[in-house]
Amino acid sequence: MKKETYADAKIENVYKLDGYVPIAKAIPFGLQHVLAMFIANVAPLILIAGVAVYNGKPFSSLETARLIQNCMLIAGIGTLIQLYPLGPIGSGLPVVMGLSFTFLAAAMNAASQDYGYMVGAIIIGGIFEGLLGLTAKYWRKFISPMVAACVVVSIGLSILNVGVQSFGSSAKYDMGSWQNLLVATITLISALIFHIKLKGIFKQMYVLLGMMVGYVVSICFGMVNFAAMGKTISEMGIVAIPQLCAFTPKFNLSHILSFCLIFVVSAVETIGDTTATAKEGLHRDVTSKEISGSLGVDGFISAVSGGIFGCSPITSFSQNVGLISMTHVVNRFCILFGALAMILGGLFPPIGAFLTTLPDCVLGGCTVIMFGSIFMSGIRMMHDAGMDNRNVLIAATSICLGVGVTQVDGFFAHLPHVLGDIFAGNMVAGVFVVALVMDLFLPKDLKYYETDVPKGE
Repeated sequence: MKKETYADAKIENVYKLDGYVPIAKAIPFGLQHVLAMFIANVAPLILIAGVAVYNGKPFSSLETARLIQNCMLIAGIGTLIQLYPLGPIGSGLPVVMGLSFTFLAAAMNAASQDYGYMVGAIIIGGIFEGLLGLTAKYWRKFISPMVAACVVVSIGLSILNVGVQSFGSSAKYDMGSWQNLLVATITLISALIFHIKLKGIFKQMYVLLGMMVGYVVSICFGMVNFAAMGKTISEMGIVAIPQLCAFTPKFNLSHILSFCLIFVVSAVETIGDTTATAKEGLHRDVTSKEISGSLGVDGFISAVSGGIFGCSPITSFSQNVGLISMTHVVNRFCILFGALAMILGGLFPPIGAFLTTLPDCVLGGCTVIMFGSIFMSGIRMMHDAGMDNRNVLIAATSICLGVGVTQVDGFFAHLPHVLGDIFAGNMVAGVFVVALVMDLFLPKDLKYYETDVPKGE
């Protein structure tokens, strides 16, 4: 069979994992993925830097800007390795990587004592998850289709508030102001109109086109801060060499244990995202090799993120799973340009500075669709797994408990502190643990609904 070259590039390949797409068409699809996750990628590090100290000194604005530069680089590198694996590391699927909110509480706690503690814990925890990934074929069989479906549903539920919060906010106006809501609504309606009215391949660019309309409208409302963009460029220049190995790792057992436990939670989220990507984008089940490779990137590249780039851990981004679910654009060559855009944003500060001018409400106008689609992907996976009595019990109990405990303040007040750290703010972890335990111990023959009156009576 003839090996495909760029001369064979065609637009129809956007719906295929492999194959070339004309570069002029591929770049916009790649940029959609960057815009969908950019703010969420840099936000964790901004929050961590705000409380961090290193050798007793707080971070300056320039140090924070350099970390943002590094977080874009590592997100792009991680995405490249997911798309085009290095040996067993990488899934080969269109999985986009970025800095994880899952670690935010633990990272802020460690960094507020000394940034070196956070870096040391990420190195050990990342290697721990990476090793879990390499051995995934031995334990993945314990995660049934219904358990995976519950995890995907919980991922969708866990980020709905992020989309809605973005929908109502901007740096210019108060949360929920009519200006924010109007811009977000115009963005949302524009995206929907583009999706409904456009034909062919342009139909799948509705997110990018909707954002462009929203961005223009937000400029009219004075929401775009070009002054901040200019300040970043003046501090870092047009081209900036990343500052690597700037923080000496320090190892503290309590922080290491905390991060290792949260890396397990991150692994569960990555399994859910990778499973949903294969199911929704490629219309097939994910393989053990793909799960193993995806977790390998999650773990080992997180260790690189902390130890070399000084950033918090990276993980698969659910926003981009939602985008794939909506557009069905899964071509690795297209998403490659998204990864390259992130790397260029790290090397050329003006690119990153421009992307940071995108107001939250513009982003929220599009992400509410994508985040909701993740939830619906989980529902479809539940349907495919079979809604018999046993699976309904697993789903109902795990989602109620896993989600419910995150809604009640003080639920873990009288239990070991580590349980609260893991489950109080992360519904994915609770849903996974309850669903897994029930799936392992419920009778396997509990398959059908039963009635109190036997048949024939």
